[in-house]
Amino acid sequence: MAQPTAVDTDDLASPGVTAAAGFRASGVTAGLKASGRPDLALVVNDGPLQVGTAVFTTNRVVGAPVVWSRQVVADSTVSAVVLNSGGANVCTGPDGFADVHRTAEKVADVLGVSAGDVVVASTGLIGERLPIEKLLAGVDDAAAALHGEGGPDAATAIMTTDTVAKTAHVTVPGDFGTFTVGGMAKGAGMLAPGLATMLCVITTDAVVDADVAADALRTATRATFDRVDSDGCMSTSDTVALLVSGASGATPDPAGFSAALTAVCGQLARQLVADAEGATHDVAITVVGAETEDAAVAVGRAVARSNLFKAAIFGNDPNWGRVLAQVGTVPESVAAFDPELLDVTINGVQVCRAGGAHAPRTEVDLAANREVHVLIDLHAGTELATIWTNDLTHDYVHENSAYST
Repeated sequence: MAQPTAVDTDDLASPGVTAAAGFRASGVTAGLKASGRPDLALVVNDGPLQVGTAVFTTNRVVGAPVVWSRQVVADSTVSAVVLNSGGANVCTGPDGFADVHRTAEKVADVLGVSAGDVVVASTGLIGERLPIEKLLAGVDDAAAALHGEGGPDAATAIMTTDTVAKTAHVTVPGDFGTFTVGGMAKGAGMLAPGLATMLCVITTDAVVDADVAADALRTATRATFDRVDSDGCMSTSDTVALLVSGASGATPDPAGFSAALTAVCGQLARQLVADAEGATHDVAITVVGAETEDAAVAVGRAVARSNLFKAAIFGNDPNWGRVLAQVGTVPESVAAFDPELLDVTINGVQVCRAGGAHAPRTEVDLAANREVHVLIDLHAGTELATIWTNDLTHDYVHENSAYST
């Protein structure tokens, strides 16, 4: 997971999307959830810049909000993002797309912006239309509630099976001035590559153009969200939107801005893992000695997607044989290695050396900490990568067996 580099971070709860200057946000209850919890968030860019970019799920089945929002960011201008929980608006046909259009038009009307500059994002159950009249009335409430410290409210309103709201920010001083990047995310299940099965809004008051913003966002998501693999299930609704206000007047170099953005994405991605449905362990699988970075990612992901491995971690069993078995499933054309040279270290104990048993697995105490660190050395090169996952628990099975009921 990417870590902040020469970036100040606040140990207190982050204001998220309103940490950066030039943004207002809100979170309200529109009545979309049977629970009566907040379910509608609005984030507004007050400028002076209105730069926006986004990355979306690579699933071929996508929701109407993704179809709409891909069109919105095509010209790199975004004035606002409206997000709802309580329904994904996926597989809802032309009527579902019409609901998205009406939602964007409503936001545009209350804010005095163009509907074509409003990103729409939804999360929840697939296959059911949203109660559009409640949603539209909620937009009025959300607009009325907008304020410069509304980031935490917005983060709460996009939660589904999340147990905590997820926010982060960094502030970067320099000769160019001081700028901030802030963000919020939701996601606790269906976390897999092609982002992390989530909705995320990131804001910045830095002065950066559309090309720099787009390049930095793709770099950041590739190294963070794309390397979270909780359950191997790719969402239909993944959206990570970046809004640029330029309100700080600070113009960082592209590399410095990219580092700050990656730091925020890394913090949010780590929070997603920590709140994975039913999880009792957060597992970092680091693959070193790979011929290429892509090879390291492929090996790490193969292990992360093994139900046998994940069940063993839940049972506090450092079963390195299940690790090697998964490493061996990766084709040689994807990741070159000699099986007789593989090493595996779990929480600092090298339990496998040169493809065979080494230190007794009884030396590994998985029950002592929530975090588990698995290090796999392929001895095939110099590249490395880390994939984050979690254990497979009874609670995960129960929660997902009853999701629609």
